[in-house]
Amino acid sequence: MNKEFIDALNMMAAERNLDKEQLLLSFEEALEHAFERNVMPGRRIEVEIDPDSGEMEVLEIRKVVAEVNEEEEEREKEILLEEALALDPEVEVGMEMEFPVDPEKFTRIAVQTSKQMITQKIREAERALVYDEYKDRAGEIITGVVSRVDNKRNVFVDLGRGEAIMPPREQIQGERYMVGMRIKVYVVNVELGTRGPSILVSRAAGELLTYLMRQEIPEVADGTVELKAVAREAGARSKVAVTSTSPNVDPIGACIGHRGSRIQAVTSELQRERVDIITWDPNPREFIRNALSPAKVGTIEIDQDAMEARVLVPNDQLSLAIGKGGQNVRLAVKLTGYKIDLEASETTSDLDAAMQAAATRMDDPFAAGEAGSSRAAFDALFAGETQDGSEAEPGEDAEAVTEVDVPEETPSTDPASQVAEDVAAPEEANDDVDSDEEVEPV
Repeated sequence: MNKEFIDALNMMAAERNLDKEQLLLSFEEALEHAFERNVMPGRRIEVEIDPDSGEMEVLEIRKVVAEVNEEEEEREKEILLEEALALDPEVEVGMEMEFPVDPEKFTRIAVQTSKQMITQKIREAERALVYDEYKDRAGEIITGVVSRVDNKRNVFVDLGRGEAIMPPREQIQGERYMVGMRIKVYVVNVELGTRGPSILVSRAAGELLTYLMRQEIPEVADGTVELKAVAREAGARSKVAVTSTSPNVDPIGACIGHRGSRIQAVTSELQRERVDIITWDPNPREFIRNALSPAKVGTIEIDQDAMEARVLVPNDQLSLAIGKGGQNVRLAVKLTGYKIDLEASETTSDLDAAMQAAATRMDDPFAAGEAGSSRAAFDALFAGETQDGSEAEPGEDAEAVTEVDVPEETPSTDPASQVAEDVAAPEEANDDVDSDEEVEPV
């Protein structure tokens, strides 16, 4: 070996971001293994490489013993005290002696073995380096580049020094991943296996939504608005419960922004996923009521020990409370942590529907008959007679009697009706004249 070897070693360490000393140590271990296996089997070999000049020194190590070892394998690694004293008068039992070995004994097979060993050592060093860098970054958001997609729809993301995998269950539904596409991913966990470190990332985790809201909403970043709970179905819909630490800040308005600018910046990163912002409440009933919005629900019964809730929902709000495919109530369960049972009730929450129901009852003849009898009893009471036609008692105050003005009938325009009225007019006039006074016939 020479200086060129050291230059190539430095270049490899720089390209693969490896430690030069660790890489040089890996080379020495690979050469030692090749010597012990192919050149001098059963011997103990040590290889030293000068990091500056690249000169290699191969040494055989033997242990000084007083008696010959019965095991033949160990006998090759030892030297008797008598032989050692002939070489070095100061040697003692238990000491180790070094004997130089000619590097020219290194055969072609040994070179091939050392090459394989060196390649394996470099891979192990790279894997250990990647694991050390990302093992403490679990739970963080990292920007990566899509490197490839396999036939099982697994997406591999290049994070710089390492490659992460994103299985289909951690992807946003309906999102297409193209090679070279830059995406933000959430690091779920990092494990070190037999094939190296395994980095699992996700775009369906609720933590990604939390991170984006902190980036786009200053009130969330400085703690004025707190994100209490997040429930998410990636690519479809999410619910976020928020509260404000300041009475002067509206948490929902702060998250939505002017004309929805802030929440739109968040959803643009999530393939226009719908995000519902609701108010968090320490009272579980109110929290569940808010979580089921936009549906308007009725009475809520809570069992805190079993973490269950029974919610009465008007018929016109039941489908809205359940949501498409049960999505709304499913997100409410994730958000609140309660098992929610929805039950339909006969009440009506919509004003228009209530007015329509009242009009239907008025058009019903049976309902109208009951209403008419009630009105007649009311008028008879204040007119001085009861519903059965009997007169009121004479001691009652006369002022309590209410006179009801009967509207005048509109004159009929029918000619036959007009003739009948003209004929009946003299008879009405005769009734007005005193019966004792004689009236000349016409």
